Amino acid sequence: MNFDQIKEDLDLFSEWEDRYGYIIDLGKQVSLPDEMKTDKNKVNGCASQVWLDMNWNISNSSKVFNIEGDSDALIVKGLIAILLSLYKGKTFVEAQAVDPRAEFEKLGLNAHLSSQRSNGLKSMIDQIKIFVNTEDNCVS
Repeated sequence: MNFDQIKEDLDLFSEWEDRYGYIIDLGKQVSLPDEMKTDKNKVNGCASQVWLDMNWNISNSSKVFNIEGDSDALIVKGLIAILLSLYKGKTFVEAQAVDPRAEFEKLGLNAHLSSQRSNGLKSMIDQIKIFVNTEDNCVS
């Protein structure tokens, strides 16, 4: 699902409890095989267990960002699904241009996440940004 569709869907709900339910449902589409839940993929700074597997693939002569993730917390899995909608399939230049903090602000989530969840989201975003902005991570 793409980010714009997620935003439209969230806008349909007037109650935050319903929005959280939707975000949890998004997270049900997110998973990583156990062999990808490694220390290398672990996101530090999250209260729950979070893993992000990131790499670049060549598709039609372009470097395309592939990102998958998982968590042991349902709401965090939903946040990962939203991050995936922002990044997955983007070219190197497109991925560098993503401003996930601004995009999450459009969803109005920032004011409704606990401080632990906000810190965990920041840690996930930071890890993605470091990967995306390190050219050494790009395939040649």
